[in-house]
Amino acid sequence: GHTNNWAVLVCTSRFWFNYRHIANTLSMYRTVKRLGIPDSNIILMLADDVACNPRNHFPATVYNNAGRYLDLYGSNIEVDYRGYEVTVENFIRVLTGRHEEHVPRSKRLLTDDRSNILIFMTGHGGKEFLKFQDAEEIGSHDIADAIAQMFEKKRYNEIFFMIDTCQAASLYKQIYSPNVLAAASSLTGQSSYSHHHDMEIGTAVIDRWTYSNLETLEKLERQDKNTLANLFKTYDSSVILSDPGIRTDLFPRGIENALVTDFFGGVQTTEL
Repeated sequence: GHTNNWAVLVCTSRFWFNYRHIANTLSMYRTVKRLGIPDSNIILMLADDVACNPRNHFPATVYNNAGRYLDLYGSNIEVDYRGYEVTVENFIRVLTGRHEEHVPRSKRLLTDDRSNILIFMTGHGGKEFLKFQDAEEIGSHDIADAIAQMFEKKRYNEIFFMIDTCQAASLYKQIYSPNVLAAASSLTGQSSYSHHHDMEIGTAVIDRWTYSNLETLEKLERQDKNTLANLFKTYDSSVILSDPGIRTDLFPRGIENALVTDFFGGVQTTEL
């Protein structure tokens, strides 16, 4: 079993027109915090700060709905890597724990072999690659090898790898380490699509697959018994407009036996 939960949440896109990728990531950030993972156990990587972009008609805010019901940015957000700090190298260093000595604890994934880790990534991608900042890209082999290093160094109990991008399923294709579950917004050869626009913000505010996940996640409480199998059953390709990918062959516990909160929630510990 696991005794602690961590989340690594990564938006790899810059530029105002990629607002939805920031919103995707902050939506997941809000969800894991609400369900009990503290900021000390979250590594948040945002490649751009749209909240402070001069084009933002609603300064210091990020919304994931045209109704603007909920400010995802708010006053209680801790960004660990921002702007040009969000690189392939830093992402791999976070996963593998191979940092320079001066890197503070707040930027480190301080996990062990009892840690369940949620890794969520979103941005622009293609077949077996995901772009970082429009300047470089990470490949499926890079991700697989980083997770293999994590396994060798006993840095996780189980990993849930989620990715929202075009041809997303191709990014988990090369993973070969045990106890890894993966879910993706689209199969190889398929695009992923935005959900809706906000005319005043002037761009799309969230992607369809992330929105689909949130429709379930927003209803959960900390002690919820919904399983990941239940979550995956809610995926509707006619609404998402792509076929979500799910990879379970490396996850022997089975999605029917894994609670959503095993990855999205905090572990309650009691001192005796």
